[in-house]
This record gives sequence, C-alpha cells and structure tokens, in this order.
Amino acid sequence: MQVGVRLQPNQNLVLMAPATQVGAARAVSRAAYAAGARSVRTLFNDEVMERIHLSMAPADALGEFPKWLADGLLQEAEGNSAFLSIIGGDPENLKDVPAERIAASRRGAQQALQPFGRLQMAHRVAWSLVAAPTPGWARKVFPDLPDGEAVKQLWQAILRTSRADGPDPVGAWQRHIEQLQARRRWLNSLGIQSLRYKSPVTDLTIELPGTHQWVASGQQRAVGYPTSPNIPTEEVFTLPLRTGVDGKVRSTRSLSYSGQRIDGIEITFAQGRIVDFHADQGEDALRQVIETDEGSHYLGEVALVPVDSPIAQSGILFYNTLFDENASCHLAIGAAYPTCLTDGDEVRSDEDLLAKGGNASLVHMDFMIGSDDLDITARTSSGAETPIFRRGRWAAPIGG
Repeated sequence: MQVGVRLQPNQNLVLMAPATQVGAARAVSRAAYAAGARSVRTLFNDEVMERIHLSMAPADALGEFPKWLADGLLQEAEGNSAFLSIIGGDPENLKDVPAERIAASRRGAQQALQPFGRLQMAHRVAWSLVAAPTPGWARKVFPDLPDGEAVKQLWQAILRTSRADGPDPVGAWQRHIEQLQARRRWLNSLGIQSLRYKSPVTDLTIELPGTHQWVASGQQRAVGYPTSPNIPTEEVFTLPLRTGVDGKVRSTRSLSYSGQRIDGIEITFAQGRIVDFHADQGEDALRQVIETDEGSHYLGEVALVPVDSPIAQSGILFYNTLFDENASCHLAIGAAYPTCLTDGDEVRSDEDLLAKGGNASLVHMDFMIGSDDLDITARTSSGAETPIFRRGRWAAPIGG
C-alpha cells in the first residue's frame, strides 16, 4: 500500500477482482487494513458468467449496464475512496464471442461509467492496476507447462517485472520511479513541438499541444499525493494534438483486447483522423473499437518505452496490455489524459479537453509500435531536431 494507490489513513478502498482471485483479494484486504484502511469494499466479477451473458443474452440487452453499480462507483469516487483492480483473466475467455456483441457490451458500460471514468482519467481519484495469475492466463502465456508450473512461472514473471522479487521491493520501485521522473523532466525541458517516428514499417509525425507535458508514474496527482496507476510501468507519456497526427504506423506486438487478439495493426492518419486501417488478425475487433464514437477515430496518448525494458527483455508475450504496453513504445486510440496538459486541472468536460487540443472518447485502447529499428526524433520550439529514441532505445542518458 506504500505505492500504487498510496492508501491514506482512514480511507476506504474499493477492490475489484476476478472471482478466481479470491486469495489475492484477501491478501490485499489484509494489507489495506494493516495500512489504516477504514473499509474495504470488494467487487468480484466472474468471467465465465460474462461469457455466458455475451453469448446468450438478447442483443438489445448487451448495451445495458446496472445503474446502481455506475452510481455506486461514482459515489465512492466523490467520497474520496481509492480504487484497486486486480487483473488476470483468461485471454481466451471471449475467443468465440462475436466482436460486435463484445463491442455492444463495452459501449454500454463505457457510457454508463463515463462520469466515473472522467474522474479516473483526470486522476481526481487514487487508482491502480495490479496483476495476479490465474490458470487460464498462465496456460496462454506458458502453453507447454502443466497448470501448476505455468502459474508459478507467471507469478515469478509478474513479480520480476514489477520489481517486487527482491529484498526491498518498495525501495526498488522508488528508485525506478526516480528514473522515470528524470526522463520526464528531460523531455519537458526540450520544448517539443512534434515527434517523427521512423522505421521500416512506420513513418508517422505527431504534433503535440502547446500546453502538453510529459508525465510518469509516481508524480503528484490531482488527489493531492503521488500515485502509481499501473504496476508495472515503464512509460513516460503525453497526449498528441488531436488534429496533428499524419502518416502510417504498424503495430509490432500482439494485442489482447476484450478477449480478442489483434495482430498486424496498420493505421493511416491524416490531420489526426484515422482514414484507413487494417489488421492481419482481429480486424473486426479493431473496427469495432475505431467505430465506437467520433473520438475513437483519433489518438489520445503517446507513450515512450525502450526495447530494453525488463518486460521486453523477458521475451514473454503476456497477452495482457498492462504488461505488453510496457514492453514497447505505444499509442492509444481514443481518450486523452487531462493530466498530460499543464492546465489540465481546468478540464471539467469533453468540450474543455477538445478546446485544449486533446481528444475525448468513450474508448482508450493502447497498441504497441516499438521495435529495435524505430527512431524517434523531436522537433523543438527553436526548430532544432533532437534524437529521442535510436534503434528502439533512449538516445540520451537518464536526465538527458
């Protein structure tokens, strides 16, 4: 509880977890009370029940989301509760469910949860994601191992990439955060106007808003204290100018999204908008994301991650975006984080965000584009060109 949500004394914790993660949830609950929690409110979800619903419910029921749940989460957020999600579902759970049914369900949930989601995106509530293995997830990652050994190996990979496998995990995490913050400060010192991404499969220019700022885990949040929303994390990120993205990009890693695998994503942008797209696998799922709303035709996040990050160096495809996005530079289709603007505390609506050059959408989907042949070059406000990445790695030592 010393990192992640940074639970405060006498604060309530809303804990969300798969039904298969009862053991992990109980351990978190004990730790929360030991850290001074007032109350731990736990919400379990069952992925088998989710598959049954998505497979068998009437089509017009898929977009319905319980109002009592949406209102309850918003009430907890407005009451200063912290939110911790344990993730670890089976990537194959929704494999045979039609993409349009999954999209209808997601869209209904996103619409109902939009007020709560805005508070999360603006970091006006403390929230974090952590992971614990399940047999289904472990089987996907280590298909050649017996279930018990696969779960053990996945636990080891999670702890190692989260810097939690040594004698002082809190200290290791804090040192890592200091390095990310040094990168963030260097990027913000450059006065970047645009970024040029160049590799054999990508040629993309991304303009940044005038009031953009690079952010990273562990910095001061709108809640009033530093938090780490994702554990693990390797990224330093900002938002693009909504209308300032031009060129073509191709993904370099598989994406597991809503139980669907998407490979070989190719997207062409003109003045920020997606004008053409293709996927070697899962194109229908990609289409459903892009066609969610008007904002899902634009980018909301630009994130920098070197190819020598611990997750990349592990050689493991986790089939889980929390991990896979931290193995590679990535972009996100959809909503931007207002905290990526120096004046982001003024954002109280989608219209405010759009007026400042950011993007608003119900969806936020990361896809990975980093590789060991990717160069990223910044054009600064002085007109100078500064190398940011060369061959998939930071072009300058920590701190510039």
